[in-house]
Amino acid sequence: MDPLFIAVIMVFLLFVLIIAGIYIAVGLCFLSVMGLWWISGDFELAARLVGTTTYNAILDYVFSVVPFFVAMGLLANVSGASTDLYEAFNLLTRRIRGGLGVATVFANAVFAAISVASAAVFSKVSLPEMIKHGYNKKFALGVVAGSSVLGMLIPPSVLFVIYGIVSEQAIGRLLIAGILPGLVLTAIYSVGIVVMVRRKPELVLAEGTQRWKRPPALPTREYLRAFSKCWGIVALILVTLGGMWGGAFTPTEAGAVGAFGALILGLAKRKIGGASFWGVLLETGITTAGIFFLLISAQMYSRMLALSGLIDWTSKYVISLQWPPIAVIFMFIVIWLILGCLIDSASIMLLTLPLMLPIIKTLGYDLIWFGVLSVIVIEMGLLTPPFGMVVFAMKSALGGEAKIEEIFQGSYPFLWMMVLATLIIIIFPGLSTWLPSLM
Repeated sequence: MDPLFIAVIMVFLLFVLIIAGIYIAVGLCFLSVMGLWWISGDFELAARLVGTTTYNAILDYVFSVVPFFVAMGLLANVSGASTDLYEAFNLLTRRIRGGLGVATVFANAVFAAISVASAAVFSKVSLPEMIKHGYNKKFALGVVAGSSVLGMLIPPSVLFVIYGIVSEQAIGRLLIAGILPGLVLTAIYSVGIVVMVRRKPELVLAEGTQRWKRPPALPTREYLRAFSKCWGIVALILVTLGGMWGGAFTPTEAGAVGAFGALILGLAKRKIGGASFWGVLLETGITTAGIFFLLISAQMYSRMLALSGLIDWTSKYVISLQWPPIAVIFMFIVIWLILGCLIDSASIMLLTLPLMLPIIKTLGYDLIWFGVLSVIVIEMGLLTPPFGMVVFAMKSALGGEAKIEEIFQGSYPFLWMMVLATLIIIIFPGLSTWLPSLM
């Protein structure tokens, strides 16, 4: 049988397994072996693929950045950084109508620079505060869910690490590339919240309240006292991101410095003990193992598709259509959005990039820009039903305090804001490429 046709069957079967609820990494691994066995007719060769890929797929030194970044975020969370940030920004925005929502976005944007666990963290930190002040529950849930996706765009981002590995682009440049687009999305969220509240004041008014009253200004020393609690987090961000941008650290070294700095910060605040530190190490290991298993399986699947000739055929076929390059980009965006309803972000990236990157190279697009675009679009899948990883993370953190459908409904306005941010990144590619060009 034609190897190309076998590869198409393997792609179809993968979607069948996903819909059936099979863990994506298991499905990738199984179909890779079956596909290569079918193509070559040699089971021993297919079985050998498992061993060689498992060893070679994550052998590179750069992969150690994953556990370092995960540990840094978990340690920073244990140290109470999220609460300090939220309280400081809450003071700063208290005189703005909808200020608690804006404070959540700002705190998420800063916390995203040290942690990827924003959804679960701010579900516990900011949601109760918004509910207490009379915010509409769905609106408050949407603010937390929407702003939580900033963690995948503002470094450190595991998705950028995965993209850099697959595309063979410098991970440090990719991480820095996400800063300006992340700030643009932060600004859009903040303005969007203010506009929503002005159009529908009932979103932030407690029942029985007719009009929002601006609170009095506080003395300058109150603001300074609040922000002085955040000095450790600010220093951590400046050292890790500044070190990468200035060339003092590789991404892996920056992750190690950041993790060590977060540990020192937690110890200085007396928030980290033996039990909590062991919990961080355990969760870091579990999270890293899951990511690595997915990377290994995806590498196996990509090799099977490459040996079948499907990747080369797809690239030539799309180019032969002679569509305008931007039409190809929008086709990829539609594919990502559809997949976002079914599977998680890392899996989408690992499944689609081997087919898309050769086309993007042929069309002459900047791979750093395409990486930023892919991350922000794939992020939308974190908020879309039925999978919505951020939504389920919030549900897990909140338990019976919120329903899945309430979180999805509250997130819809923020999805449209992400669409606007995506269009801005497409129209102004320099937002993604300017900072990396200075490195």
